[in-house]
Amino acid sequence: MNDLPNIDAESLKLIDETRLFAAPVATHKPRILLLYGSLRERSFSRLMAEEAERVLQLFGAETRFFHPSGLPLPDDADAEHEKVQELRELAQWSEGMVWCSPERHGAMTAVMKAQIDWIPLALQGVRPTQGKTLALMQVCGGSQSFNTVNQMRVLGRWMRMLTIPNQSSVPKAWLEFDDEGRMKPSSFYDRLVDVMEELMKFTHLVRDRSDYLVDRYSERKESAEAFRKRIDTRSI
Repeated sequence: MNDLPNIDAESLKLIDETRLFAAPVATHKPRILLLYGSLRERSFSRLMAEEAERVLQLFGAETRFFHPSGLPLPDDADAEHEKVQELRELAQWSEGMVWCSPERHGAMTAVMKAQIDWIPLALQGVRPTQGKTLALMQVCGGSQSFNTVNQMRVLGRWMRMLTIPNQSSVPKAWLEFDDEGRMKPSSFYDRLVDVMEELMKFTHLVRDRSDYLVDRYSERKESAEAFRKRIDTRSI
């Protein structure tokens, strides 16, 4: 430690393999929240998210949807708005999420971004998204693009989520769903199954260890310094 003079020895911890590789404790089904980014009556992002929900349930997940109709724009209403409260409660309930957005003008939709923006990094001392898993999907009106999933990947990292490597992008989405709103058999459907399978695997691996995985030296150091300052103030 002598050759690392800038390290706060009290805040530094060695890797605790007993916690990292601890046997699973949770016995309930993995809790997955699904968000989609369009308010159209025949919303392909919603249809794709519904297809993902069916696959997740097959893999043993408990799923919930947030329907964004009625959600105000960020800062255009108080955080006590009923739709905002519903979204935040679902975010806290979840252990993983699926975000599915159309691509509009080369980016995610405002509907998708508004939902993400209403979920705070911290809420009453709790971080609603930190350490939770995330899967990303997009639907395209034309040729295949990855602009939206790439954008959402940046946001997932900003929200301190563990975004899985796999992702799904469906071109010409209007051709991939039948009149009943079900996704047709195709390589795109197979990729959706791949993504949901991977999300479930990562969620099972992470959910009993998420607190430890996101426990950071810098934050322990900051907390220790704040505690020492309070002690010093009391002793004056």
